[in-house]
Amino acid sequence: MKFRHEWKHEISFEDLLILRMRLPQIMKRDSHSIGNRYEIRSLYFDTPTDTALLDKINGVNRREKFRIRYYNGDTSFILLEKKSKINGLCAKESCRISESEARKIVEGNTEWMKTADRPLCRELYRKMQTQLLKPKTIVDYTREAFVYAPGNVRVTMDHHIRTGCFRTNFLDSDVLTIPAGDQAIVLEVKWDEFLPSVIKNAVSLTGRRASAFSKYQKCRIYG
Repeated sequence: MKFRHEWKHEISFEDLLILRMRLPQIMKRDSHSIGNRYEIRSLYFDTPTDTALLDKINGVNRREKFRIRYYNGDTSFILLEKKSKINGLCAKESCRISESEARKIVEGNTEWMKTADRPLCRELYRKMQTQLLKPKTIVDYTREAFVYAPGNVRVTMDHHIRTGCFRTNFLDSDVLTIPAGDQAIVLEVKWDEFLPSVIKNAVSLTGRRASAFSKYQKCRIYG
């Protein structure tokens, strides 16, 4: 598991317009992009006492969260992901799961995970049994993403963040999601050992400082 550096900034619409002009001059669009952006739908997991949410709010130094996600409404490609954060560094592990497997997880049919050939499925199974992790809520948003090979840099701008308000049927394309409070725009910058100065300069915005923004936390605004 490789840990990476990460900056997060909540930015304005004017900042978004500036970055839309700057970044294509020096970075490549992410391969998921369709018309310069793509849609992400995630289903986040948490315990009955909201451990993942409270760890984030309280700034716990070592924390993790599980989610399932797919892109642009395409349920033929679904990822199970675990995000870990230690000492301010982030790591992500992921594996493919099928639509039928995702549906079983949502429905609480998890016995198949105990002997799955993917370690991450088995780990989620154990934690669903021992920590009572379960699907908590849908998180929808639009992403504009760029990549830069030196430093393995990834820059994303996320907006139109919407919450499922405890709905978990994320495979249903008609499920209702609503705006998660005020319409935040989030800039994220991730890199490995070094952040090239050309990227650092490009994402520098007047008056913006790194923050601890969480889309999952934002989408729990209503409970």
